[in-house]
Amino acid sequence: MGKKDIDWENLGFGYIKTDKRFVSYFKDGAWDEGALISDDSIVMSECACVLQYAQTVFEGLKAYTTKNGDIVTFRPDLNAARMEDSARRLEMPPFLAERFVEAVLETVRANADFVPPYGSGASLYIRPFMYGRNAVIGVKPADEYEFRIFTTPVGPYFKGGVKPLTLKVSDFDRAAPHGTGNIKAGLNYAMSLHPIVTAHAEGYDENLYLDAAGRTFVEETGGANFLFVTKDKKIVTPKSDSILPSITKRSLLTVAKDYLGLEVEERPVKLSELEAFDECGLCGTAAVISPVGRIDDHGKMIEFKGSSDQPGEVCMKLRETLTGIQLGEIEAPKGWIRGI
Repeated sequence: MGKKDIDWENLGFGYIKTDKRFVSYFKDGAWDEGALISDDSIVMSECACVLQYAQTVFEGLKAYTTKNGDIVTFRPDLNAARMEDSARRLEMPPFLAERFVEAVLETVRANADFVPPYGSGASLYIRPFMYGRNAVIGVKPADEYEFRIFTTPVGPYFKGGVKPLTLKVSDFDRAAPHGTGNIKAGLNYAMSLHPIVTAHAEGYDENLYLDAAGRTFVEETGGANFLFVTKDKKIVTPKSDSILPSITKRSLLTVAKDYLGLEVEERPVKLSELEAFDECGLCGTAAVISPVGRIDDHGKMIEFKGSSDQPGEVCMKLRETLTGIQLGEIEAPKGWIRGI
């Protein structure tokens, strides 16, 4: 079979049903073997724990067609480890890393015709998720769980391609100290829905969230980590126990240090420092790294290189190098690329 008849170059970041998804159930203290199925619907009790108490975690990663025509995934072992951490934090039975990776590869193989071709700028988004499915009315963890993986071909996360974004400093808090900000739980994203809808209505692309304790330090946006570039080309990224550890950011820091020869630093970053930085980018699986042109701090505009239509050069070089690694144009560090 050949590729599906899809307008690959004009794909948005939305859901398109693919042929197969992986499903496994946890019951009586163990996960079953799991299987690929065609049905994309889910049937469960109206009192399911996920519906009552938001007991759900998820991951996001991508598959690509490389320059030589292979289909590959990018660092799925790190998504597996992060999902284990997320599951344990919400008292869910982890779907162990080895099985997670094999399930991801199996699902991509089954949907190979939906992986966009090389050069299209699109990719196959992979969404593993897990939730408590049995009826729970008292506040407690579920006893039965479902782990699923679906895929969907997607274009760029931000519309209009790589152009500088405009952010606002949010008056809402993303995550509490010692809360769940460092895991990929659905509840973290639910709280960001009202702020992001409000930001879009006001003409902004995203929110910048500060630490909830003192509202002094930069944390992240609703779905991406920050990365800053100093005037002497040093890479600085915020460090906090309530920031989600981004696999893309971790990879970009390696790219900066080992491929571009740049100094990198992870540390707390104060909002008051931002004017001193040359460039700013948002990094995550969906966005890779998207340059930020300006941040509105309650009427005070903080501008970076790339505040016009031309992104900053360091952010673009980081993006080009990482996407080159993902697409097989640049040699990858050992273990980063997994073929299907």
